[in-house]
Amino acid sequence: MNRTQRLERQRRNRAFRVRKRVRGSTARPRVTVHRTNLHIYAQVVDDESGRTLCEASSLSLKLPYGGNVAAARQVGAELGRKAADLKITQVGFDRGRFKYHGRVKALADALRETGIQF
Repeated sequence: MNRTQRLERQRRNRAFRVRKRVRGSTARPRVTVHRTNLHIYAQVVDDESGRTLCEASSLSLKLPYGGNVAAARQVGAELGRKAADLKITQVGFDRGRFKYHGRVKALADALRETGIQF
């Protein structure tokens, strides 16, 4: 097994570990985060009904560059506003395969600043 295969397996296992503990419900939906080199995406998901309740991304906000911490903060603040409009106050945070630092942490901190609790 080469290095690339080993790293991909570690990422996949990390995602499984995180997702088995975070399950979204109607009372406490799940916030899922995905990041690429150019953009960051986040959505609030109700796993019981299988619906996305709201979403925000650096692409939908039409930011000039969405691959930095400042863009992640803006996406988190926008998602927090949309969730507050839907009267969502508590969520489970699903970072997926991404480590909790940098852009993922900035998005989570911006969500907390809008009043969303993890």
